Amino acid sequence: MNLELSEEQTAVRRLAREFTEREIAPYAADWDRAESVDRSIVRKLGDLGFLGLTVPEQYGGSGGDHLAYALVTEELGRGDSAVRGIVSVSLGLVAKTIAAWGTEEQKQAWLPRLCSGEALGCFGLTEPDTGSDAGNLTTRATREGDEYVLGGSKMFITNGTWADVVLLFARTNAEPGHRGVSAFLVPADSPGLTRREIHGKLGLRGQATAELALDGVRVPAGAMLGPEGKGFSVAMSALAKGRMSVAAGCVGIAQAALDAAVAYAGRREQFGKPIARHQLVQELIADISVDVDAARLLTWRVADLIDRGQSFATEASTAKLFASEAAVRAASNALQVHGGYGYIDEYPAGKLLRDARVMTLYEGTSQIQKLLIGRARTGVSAF
Repeated sequence: MNLELSEEQTAVRRLAREFTEREIAPYAADWDRAESVDRSIVRKLGDLGFLGLTVPEQYGGSGGDHLAYALVTEELGRGDSAVRGIVSVSLGLVAKTIAAWGTEEQKQAWLPRLCSGEALGCFGLTEPDTGSDAGNLTTRATREGDEYVLGGSKMFITNGTWADVVLLFARTNAEPGHRGVSAFLVPADSPGLTRREIHGKLGLRGQATAELALDGVRVPAGAMLGPEGKGFSVAMSALAKGRMSVAAGCVGIAQAALDAAVAYAGRREQFGKPIARHQLVQELIADISVDVDAARLLTWRVADLIDRGQSFATEASTAKLFASEAAVRAASNALQVHGGYGYIDEYPAGKLLRDARVMTLYEGTSQIQKLLIGRARTGVSAF
């Protein structure tokens, strides 16, 4: 792997950094307090091509490779992980999955709108009673002539109240476990689909997270994404690449923690000198720095494997596991550097810690990542 970025990748990274510093970072604290980012950010992301990265240009995408996508995701995560989540889900989990599994009609119908920011997507997998055990979901899709009738509920759905299309996973037959699951593209304005936004979250407060309820929602048979009964494969392929995106966002959180800790330590004085000159504070900053570098390199390895067409699932789990836990450590250490000031929202350390904590839970908990890694290394299934 060549660790030197190309001119194109460097330019994309610079563009994302400048955009983040201008359009995201100055407003992140206010969005967090209001529990909502400014929705105008979506079209701005689309105008810059960030919502179409790696999607072919013929479908309205902006092309590029997965390392460029990781670089953009990191910069957005550095500014506000709530904004990063909008991109990771709408592009990473929905648009890319349509590009990989969709029919030509489905691609033409949804990808140009998703890539431009005209529309957003959400990923309807998790249910109130099935999180890690997603293969046992209970939402049902019953065939009636040329339609499917959907019924059930979904929980903790990022972009849920903002989305225009739901990539929904439902059970289409009586086979147990994941073999009975199929995927559907469900317009969010479908009769019978109701959405309730979840407030009072610990972190990612600016992100629209929702509960979805489906009662007699009808979609044409052509709304099925991929073959019938292969929905779990669709979901897992999306999540494998999605873990790279989450890892990159975690690198952004950790980098923001490092930046904040270094800046604060340079201006805060105790015992007659800046605290940056105290060795134990330097130790905290060194720990953050090591976590940032290690997490970034693990993430870049996944992007490189994807772009070269190599297998990457275990490496994606490794990156997601390490980077998410590293982001929690980095934010916690940054808060420690800030002392009591880190505990109030005038400073960024507290928000970074709250945003980092959920990264160890969604798109596969840390424990699930360890099971996946352990199974891959031993060849023995834990499920």
